Amino acid sequence: MADKDLKALFLHQMKDVYFAENAIIKALPKMAEAAQSPELKAALKVHLDETRNQVKRLDEAFELLGEKAQGVECKAIQGIIAEAEEVMDEFKGGEAIDAGIISAAQAVEHYEITRYGTLFAWANQLELNDIADLLEETLVEEENTDDLLSELAEDSINEEAGSD
Repeated sequence: MADKDLKALFLHQMKDVYFAENAIIKALPKMAEAAQSPELKAALKVHLDETRNQVKRLDEAFELLGEKAQGVECKAIQGIIAEAEEVMDEFKGGEAIDAGIISAAQAVEHYEITRYGTLFAWANQLELNDIADLLEETLVEEENTDDLLSELAEDSINEEAGSD
């Protein structure tokens, strides 16, 4: 049952997150374009660059595993992105658009934090130390992005969304 062990599960989840990151690279520019707040636009653009680097780290991790970097369909991220697109369409031009974009972006971040946290723990369990280091770097970036989005929401965007 070696093909159903933790290493096989680890590889499967790596492919899942690889698919997710590539889907996010396509979604972030749309979110940045729809955003009204210059700070939110800038934060999303910075995270787009980070996400591209995260994919490079995943490429490196696959290489260290001796595997081809490829994704498997991630229905979870597809659903989260579809919800983001729905909010952007429905609230386009409205005062709550940025709050909706932050909510959607944080749903993405929370998904990624969950995945990278698990992958990091499994890499450590499997003694894949170099890969664990790559995953931890990405995990920290995802947590920092989530914190930044919370700050933007709490400092101004949620208040602006609730004003008449």
